[in-house]
Amino acid sequence: MSTAALAPSVPVASRPVYKSLFFQVVVALVLGIALGMTVPDFAIGLKILSDAFLKLISMIVAPIVFCVVVHGIAGAGDLKKVGRVGVKALVYFEVMTTVALAIGIVLAYVFGPGHGMNINPSTLDPKSLSTYADNAHKLQGGGIGSFLMNVIPTTSIDALARNDVLQVLFFAILFGVALALVGGEKGEKVTALIDAVATVLFKAMGLIVRVAPLGVLGAVAYTVGRYGVGSLKQLVSLVVLFYVAVALFVLVVLGLVMRLAGLNILKFLAYLREELTIVLATASSDAVLPQIMRKLERMGVKDSVVGLVVPTGYSFNLDAFSIYLTLAVVFIAQATNTPLSFGDLLLVLGVSLVTSKGAHGVPGSAIVILAATLNAVPSIPAIGLVLVLSVDWFIGMARALGNLIGNCVATVVIAAWEKDLDHAKAERVLDGTEQVDVAAG
Repeated sequence: MSTAALAPSVPVASRPVYKSLFFQVVVALVLGIALGMTVPDFAIGLKILSDAFLKLISMIVAPIVFCVVVHGIAGAGDLKKVGRVGVKALVYFEVMTTVALAIGIVLAYVFGPGHGMNINPSTLDPKSLSTYADNAHKLQGGGIGSFLMNVIPTTSIDALARNDVLQVLFFAILFGVALALVGGEKGEKVTALIDAVATVLFKAMGLIVRVAPLGVLGAVAYTVGRYGVGSLKQLVSLVVLFYVAVALFVLVVLGLVMRLAGLNILKFLAYLREELTIVLATASSDAVLPQIMRKLERMGVKDSVVGLVVPTGYSFNLDAFSIYLTLAVVFIAQATNTPLSFGDLLLVLGVSLVTSKGAHGVPGSAIVILAATLNAVPSIPAIGLVLVLSVDWFIGMARALGNLIGNCVATVVIAAWEKDLDHAKAERVLDGTEQVDVAAG
């Protein structure tokens, strides 16, 4: 796949700042803090807003997870055709995802950002926990044999209807693999249908996310009103810790990988500085996809590698998102004083390896995937989702940035392993001794 025909992104007309969802969330955050401090009794009553938002998110979790997992697996391509590049790319993605997930868990345990919040799970609406309680019974009873049997749904429709994410994942993986094996015209038609359904679901998700400011208002007002303004300290700690985690992953882990490929990560980031700035400002990596692909080609990466690795990486290689998943799950457990067993952590890792796929570029997708992950670890109360929701928009900027850097590094490294990288040209471009024109067709 060549990117020569890709047109430059069209500038989006500016609009009033008050129409920005980010601005609305910030206003809701400030208003929630003010209400929690001044009229705590009234603020606690606003919990219904966050509960309603949670219910809206829960309503759409299972079908979205099914679509993104199926489309991600089917869209990876026929490995017999893509050959070594496809195999190495998928192996690399899984290794990096696992490392990122582990980093999130380790940092959460070392720094304990959720300790001290002391959120009381008994304040939750019992109805909102019914699904979690059902899953807890299935996961805890009968040992490993019972657990494995409960992962297999009675029917696929039953799994979707009950919002049982583990069973939905099982069916989605099986369906996606079968779809990839069918291939051909029939496979393409079904894949296109799944993609179309996912597009509609994500549009619905976009409508739900428009009311996120109300969810944030209810969550923050309730938290401050019930637990005091001091509870915000842990939320700030979570944001700071995530930014530090992403920086460490990029500079240390990805820096080491780039060093093994014979290149310098800092020079590489400087080369992509314009695109990275746009991503940081918009919290979306989609806006710079054409420019990124061109820049990678013009620094000496073979276009066939760019065409395979970058699009696949957008679904399969979400490094910063993976850090966020495990960090947020452990944070929620700490905030609610919920002990996590070693088995719980392994379950989080295993589920996150699958749920983290196909979650890029969609407003609110992080909330959906986190909800899906929490649904598989029923011992963690649902209140944690609204706690993280109140700062998710700030986390989203670093998340998008880390994901894009991870995909760019993956493309360069895999090209180097396949000897599809003009190493001398890459060094000249990164050193600034050879200029490239990314606007050239």
